Amino acid sequence: MIYLDNSATTKPYKEVLESFIKVSSEYFGNPSSLHEFGGKAERLLMQAREQIAHLLNVKHNEVYFTSGGTESNNLAIKGTALMHRKRGRHIITTGLEHASVKEAMEQLKELGYHISIIAPDKDGIVHAEDIEKEITPETILVSVMHVNNEIGSIQPIKEIGEMLKKHSRVIFHVDNVQGIGKVPLDLYQASVDLCTISAHKFHGLKGNGVLFIRDGLRLSPLLSGGNQEWKMRSGTENVAGIVAMAKALRLTINNMERHLSRLISIKRYIFEEMNEIGDITVHTPERNSAPHIVNFSIEGFKAEVFVHALEERGIYISTTSACSSKKAAASSTLMAMGIPEKDAKSAVRVSLSYDNTMEEAEVFAEAVKETVIRLREVMKS
Repeated sequence: MIYLDNSATTKPYKEVLESFIKVSSEYFGNPSSLHEFGGKAERLLMQAREQIAHLLNVKHNEVYFTSGGTESNNLAIKGTALMHRKRGRHIITTGLEHASVKEAMEQLKELGYHISIIAPDKDGIVHAEDIEKEITPETILVSVMHVNNEIGSIQPIKEIGEMLKKHSRVIFHVDNVQGIGKVPLDLYQASVDLCTISAHKFHGLKGNGVLFIRDGLRLSPLLSGGNQEWKMRSGTENVAGIVAMAKALRLTINNMERHLSRLISIKRYIFEEMNEIGDITVHTPERNSAPHIVNFSIEGFKAEVFVHALEERGIYISTTSACSSKKAAASSTLMAMGIPEKDAKSAVRVSLSYDNTMEEAEVFAEAVKETVIRLREVMKS
């Protein structure tokens, strides 16, 4: 099997699974319990928070544990909107965002909030000046993803954060689910107030995530109950998953330091090979794109047909994001970039991890060439 759908989810590291099993079996106490057994679980939770804070280069009290990217995005957006609704009801986002951001915005529209959506350029990148043009005295939040989950374009987060310093009342949220462990981002230097990451995108387990909340920033909680996570996110903490997430993040960042250049080489090879195949259009920009994503369209083919054709050869890629891949609609990201609908409907995504090899990339490229030829022959007959 050649797995090239790592933007949808990644295979958990062996060490991550071992950590999860050990904590689940030996330290299963409730970290809120008064007894010593619960205290051991609480100490593990504190250690994991300190480790993640160190890896993100932030304070430990700015790390809030959630169930994943979707919850973190919803808490950041709705929590800001509800807390600051008396100050204003205008939010700015982009046409590139993940469904968990888009749908949260749609819900807020139903509650009377005004949402401005910034269009990207032809390379799938938004610009700080376009965002600034939309800022009004009513603006309370700007939400921009760091790395686009479909085409891999890198947004100018630092430039946007610098611009927003002139508008100090506007809160800045960044969805960094696809960027973490692949594209470095200093949250303090970029003046980010809220940042989302999700464990299963960096070889952790599904059901765990983090929302970075800048020290001193207040949000309205979405979940009420036992007042865990400093009253921001009630619910008994998934200690085993959180410990495993801390280990996964450490291992991934170590891999980034050791293997990023190899990942870039593999992506460049796939990029160049796809560009040489007739009737294929690569949508991922050559510059300002993440090292692990290549998105392209094959003229005349439906994306799902091509995905299943490669699956028959033991190669796994995807269409749009995993959250939208079973829908027939064209990619909203590509449509926002001005890509024709027929091309947007035929787009597929290759997404790599540090586990992938150049040999796998070579097999994939050859399989694409052979599959295009075979499908063309089937269409003629």
